[in-house]
Amino acid sequence: MQKLTNKEEEIMQILWKLEKAFVKEIMAEIKEDQPHYNTLSTIVRILEEKGFVAHNAFGNSHQYYPIVAMEDYRKRFMTTAINNYFDSSYKNLVSFFAKEEKISADELREILDMIENKK
Repeated sequence: MQKLTNKEEEIMQILWKLEKAFVKEIMAEIKEDQPHYNTLSTIVRILEEKGFVAHNAFGNSHQYYPIVAMEDYRKRFMTTAINNYFDSSYKNLVSFFAKEEKISADELREILDMIENKK
């Protein structure tokens, strides 16, 4: 599975949310830096070429839908990020967020409870 560009990921987030959409419906969801319609259409077709979306044809219009689940992409993305930026260590990942004060002690205890209760 290929890594997507930031814009491609933004479009996929919209498609995962909407589940299926025409290009104009995707366009309506983009709040900032809205691309030209033709540019967006090209990005969606690239996502189709990469195997992330498929479409149903309605005359000259195409309704696109994701064929890669968000969870599958998230797992792949997180594994790659942890390998590349945290030396393949989940401990380093959690330590990073703790040092950056992005996770509280209560949240860490909650995570520990989840781990312990799963056993």
